[in-house]
Amino acid sequence: MPKRKKDVEGFTQNILELFRKNRSQGFNYKQISVKLGVNDTSSRNHIIKTLKKLQNKGTLQEIERGKYILAPSRNYHTGILDITSRGKGYVMVDGMEGDIFIKNKLLNKGLKGDVVEVYVFKRRRNGKIEGEITKILERKRQEFVGTITVSERFAFVECTGYNMYTDIFIPKSKINTAKNGDKVLVKMEGWEEHSDSPIGSVIKVLGRPGEHDTEIHAILAQYGLPYEFPAKVEAYANGIDTSIRDSEIKRRRDIREILTFTIDPKDAKDFDDALSFRKLKNGNYEIGIHIADVSHYVRPGNVLDDEAYERATSVYLVDRVVPMLPEILSNNVCSLRPQEEKYTFSAVFEINNNAEVVHTWFGRTVIYSDARFAYEEAQYIIENPTKGTLEIPPEISLTSKKYTVKQPVVEAVLELNRLAKILRKRRMHNGAISFDKIEVKFKLDKNNVPEGVYFKESKDANKLIEEFMLLANKSVAEFIGKQSKKKIFVYRVHDEPDDEKIAALENIIKRFGYKLDTHNRKSTSQSLNKLLKDVSGRKEQNLIDTLAIRSMSKAVYTTNNIGHYGLAFDYYTHFTSPIRRYPDIMVHRLLQYYLDGGKSVKEADYEDRSQHSSDMEQLASKAERDSIKYMQVKYMMDHQDQDFLGVISGVTEWGLYVEIVSNKCEGMVRLADLKDDHYTFNKEEFAVIGDRSKNMYQLGDEVYVKVKNADLIRKHLDFTMLGHRKEIQVVS
Repeated sequence: MPKRKKDVEGFTQNILELFRKNRSQGFNYKQISVKLGVNDTSSRNHIIKTLKKLQNKGTLQEIERGKYILAPSRNYHTGILDITSRGKGYVMVDGMEGDIFIKNKLLNKGLKGDVVEVYVFKRRRNGKIEGEITKILERKRQEFVGTITVSERFAFVECTGYNMYTDIFIPKSKINTAKNGDKVLVKMEGWEEHSDSPIGSVIKVLGRPGEHDTEIHAILAQYGLPYEFPAKVEAYANGIDTSIRDSEIKRRRDIREILTFTIDPKDAKDFDDALSFRKLKNGNYEIGIHIADVSHYVRPGNVLDDEAYERATSVYLVDRVVPMLPEILSNNVCSLRPQEEKYTFSAVFEINNNAEVVHTWFGRTVIYSDARFAYEEAQYIIENPTKGTLEIPPEISLTSKKYTVKQPVVEAVLELNRLAKILRKRRMHNGAISFDKIEVKFKLDKNNVPEGVYFKESKDANKLIEEFMLLANKSVAEFIGKQSKKKIFVYRVHDEPDDEKIAALENIIKRFGYKLDTHNRKSTSQSLNKLLKDVSGRKEQNLIDTLAIRSMSKAVYTTNNIGHYGLAFDYYTHFTSPIRRYPDIMVHRLLQYYLDGGKSVKEADYEDRSQHSSDMEQLASKAERDSIKYMQVKYMMDHQDQDFLGVISGVTEWGLYVEIVSNKCEGMVRLADLKDDHYTFNKEEFAVIGDRSKNMYQLGDEVYVKVKNADLIRKHLDFTMLGHRKEIQVVS
């Protein structure tokens, strides 16, 4: 039996450590004896006495005779661990004000995104809540992308992009076919208690770092996004009956004789939606929004449905699309291609001259698409109105040849555009926010090398399609949501912006001379619209557009309808893109089920699927952003001798972020590289200030920079600061 005070304290700590490591498990003195490796009577008696003392202190609870469990403590919390690039940890706990700071040495094998148990210290340092990770409850991820270093007896993988403070040890027998320096996908298989690094195995060799396909596949692997379909899924898709059968047509509304066409991006291959148009005898218009009837082919429980659900969305990378559905469906069977009959799910509206909906019909249809237009072609029709036929010039046309658009189609496009403008004006008046953020696009050669950069603009043709898709989405959601008996449905919701984020946005935009009116919901949205209009075309546009979007809540899928703040709709869903979004397939199924008189479905099933769809959408969005960053770095590698005008888009204690005006590429000027003075970060001024010269680099300043380093692997640009625009003359 331990006799000295130090021995007794150590023995007690060992017992407590056992309970802390197994917080949900109960032990009696016999089990503890085995765990601690003691079997003498004296030690067992001491364990019994210690258990009683800890019970009397409230540290342990007796859950049954002689069996104890660690008592709940206000010092223990469950939260999600975040780790900075410098290895500092922060645990975010629901309901707790402020994050819990975790020193690197107290992370105890916790990794970024893990659900952890954290012990909060009673003392505070510099006002910070501090703690220690005591248990990993759930790993965020088991698979990581990194670069392997192979030695004679073992290998290790250094992972980038996860803020990991350790590499992963790989036994020589588990390196697969990887060669030294390869980029690989590695699975973490365990982490020994006294080991500094986890053990893993290489499950896929991605290729040599810096090579195009390697880096694109690495982006997908980093977010757990597949780029190939399993053979059984491809086989099932290829075996689908793609014929249009009379027996099926009889079950549908036949719209094949009504003028119908699609308007999509020039390079689109999957056409989700088509518009039909005809003028009625009473002077109103019948406008149909026809959506690919994916749910006719993708049935609950088949392998296509399982795969589509897991993917939940198509991923649009800078050089390719990773589709949710196999190509035979996404680009062929379901795609509403011109001069082909297709099964569709439709929202058909009777609309009067003032763009007011008089009557609505929902149901399954069959259509014939008379024509396919690119946005540029539809825009040309809008900008060259005529009452007769119109010739599309070769530089605009999809075929690069001049062709004639017939009078009925010209009339339809012009009238749809007029009605869309009324719908949009009404939506803006009701408080919708107009985010027309500039999209960066790259001109790629056959080897995916960027030859140039251009910006995608949203013009009237884009807005025409947008308004009628919004009308269909809103109307479907209203049809279900306003029924007298509540029916569970999948909504697309967007919460009101967080007050703190709006206040932070206000603080930044006042540096540029702008302000917001946050008196109420409508004034906030109206002043946001005014802000976005006022910055249009100015140097700070992309910066403020980005900051405004970040101040908004994220739109998500859920069965709990709270409306859509950004669109100013009380009811909204996603009905119009089932080829590329799984929630739209769920909406089609539920809509048909309720049209057929079905009772409400189970909420939990659809809430889980909605949450999964939201999560996958976020991952796809991150992958898309990473692919753009990769291509921006690749583009800038060929422009290292050029001087660029940029805008300071971020200020931190370690450097300045600068966004180049001409191509929207963003890089960093490190404070250590500003050699003319020692600069200090001033948080209140969003600036760094020279200690001696008092020279200031502030958020929004126009500066000239040059590429110092372009790192394809890390997708990062380092710039050299040349100076303020007003101070220097640069010939680019």
